[in-house]
Amino acid sequence: MVSNPTPTPPPTRGRRIQVRRSGVHGKGVFAVQAIAADETVMEYVGEVISWDEAQRRHPHDPLNPQHTFYFHIDGDHVIDALFGGNASRWINHSCEPNCESDERDGRIFIVALRDIAPGEELSYDYGLVLDERYTPKLKAEYACHCGSAHCRGTMLAPKRGVKLAAPKPATQAAGPGRTSGKAKAPADGQVKAKAKAKAKANTQAKGKASTQGAPNRQAQARAPSPASSQAKPSSKAEARSRKP
Repeated sequence: MVSNPTPTPPPTRGRRIQVRRSGVHGKGVFAVQAIAADETVMEYVGEVISWDEAQRRHPHDPLNPQHTFYFHIDGDHVIDALFGGNASRWINHSCEPNCESDERDGRIFIVALRDIAPGEELSYDYGLVLDERYTPKLKAEYACHCGSAHCRGTMLAPKRGVKLAAPKPATQAAGPGRTSGKAKAPADGQVKAKAKAKAKANTQAKGKASTQGAPNRQAQARAPSPASSQAKPSSKAEARSRKP
């Protein structure tokens, strides 16, 4: 796993997490105090908007159109954490996450999958699902650099009955994807949904919003169980990709 780029500060009463530079990608969220398994760490908050409004606002950063803070709630609504968001928008993706996203009555919560020690970076599986064919180029666009022993090399979730092959190192280096964050936009410019929560993951694909083009309600990201963690279909939330 990727080592912490900076030392963990001493615990502060009441403060459990901290945002700082990550060895995985850009900014990351780290535990300052111990977090127990199944504990709700925080809520993914922001302005709740329609898909039409999400499309109108896209991209958040014209110079970096793949950077987004959208989190898909359902077929009609998206959380835009660029406005009113908190530290949860900086959580990176991991193929072996220690958290997942859980939807409760239209709200998204980040929940610990296991005990998390002080100094550990929080992560969840973005588990992005795209309708298009998974080419080496596409997988490289969503490259994963989580460093876990079972890293699949991409934030894309395996399609049913298909085992993903990790992108070649050279390709990965060319297009690093954010692992804690929001979904990158596909080459065709569709905006994918970020993470849908695990409650709905059982019945429908979840996903984070990608940043290029207009949001695509059918191309959504989902996440492996145990949860969306970044989620993603089992009951976990889906992924996002972003840059600081």
